[in-house]
Amino acid sequence: MTQLLSTDAVPRDQRLAYWTDMICNVYVQLGCDPVREGDSGDFEGSIRQHTLPGLDVSVVTSSPQKVMRTQGHISHSSDDYFLVSIQARGRGVVRQDGRDAVLSAGDFALYDSTRPYQLLFDESFEQIVLKLPGERLRSELRDTQALTATTVSGREGAGHLLLGMIRTLREDIDTLQPASALAVANGVQNILVAGLQTLPAASAPSLSNLTAYHLARVKRRIDEQLADPSLSVSTLAAELGVSVSHIHRVFRSEPLTPSQYIWERRLEACSRDLLEPRLAGRPVADIAYGRGFNDAAHFSRAFKERFGCSPREWRQQRNQ
Repeated sequence: MTQLLSTDAVPRDQRLAYWTDMICNVYVQLGCDPVREGDSGDFEGSIRQHTLPGLDVSVVTSSPQKVMRTQGHISHSSDDYFLVSIQARGRGVVRQDGRDAVLSAGDFALYDSTRPYQLLFDESFEQIVLKLPGERLRSELRDTQALTATTVSGREGAGHLLLGMIRTLREDIDTLQPASALAVANGVQNILVAGLQTLPAASAPSLSNLTAYHLARVKRRIDEQLADPSLSVSTLAAELGVSVSHIHRVFRSEPLTPSQYIWERRLEACSRDLLEPRLAGRPVADIAYGRGFNDAAHFSRAFKERFGCSPREWRQQRNQ
């Protein structure tokens, strides 16, 4: 689904207020000021928003401005999202957690809506902004607070790949089928994670070959038994002939505990099933039970926390 919002729709003296309402609706609760006094009457901006399963992609073109998310905004909103600003034109600064990420064309940086931040633009600019539920990225990365407001170059490595994928996505996004859109959204997240893992703050000791083998073995068994509602760390340990503490040890370097990993894999499987045309007639609860959930209400709450919408809303994307 795509929508275009623009300040052209309102008189000039109302544009800054209208813009502030726009960015609050598309992203999270924010404040916005012109960079220079007296510039509010000349303000212009537009947002083209594209919605994919579990990922919003928007293109922002605007006059100079200062955007702020304060503790006051956070106290009035429970929004939990990560946002990624990819600089397409001009220069920008992302400020959070005591750091400033200076972005030139092609660079990107991460920021977290659960803590205050500022976005500074001293000239007209264009940015591509990714918005994804907080729990989604935390399931892939440890210590995300150490990775915010840090510049990732788009001129090499994973940053370059992300930029190329986003450019292609902008051209084809309106023609993607839901299952393809989900695959693309997951691909964007994977490349984003790879780019963030290149930052010095993300470096961690590499796993030994033996630990990597045991981790892969546990994960493979989890995937094989997702449909079993009795699946747990204890049953895994018994089947693999190891102790519960052993399984926790091999997960020590992972962002999720073993139990959280089981829930994560079940939610991911349900997200795919809900977009599968062959399962269109199957009730949401049946899909959840088929992936090992045994409480429909708990499944709905966990799904919304993970993907930012209810299972039914997620499924409706198949028909949009």
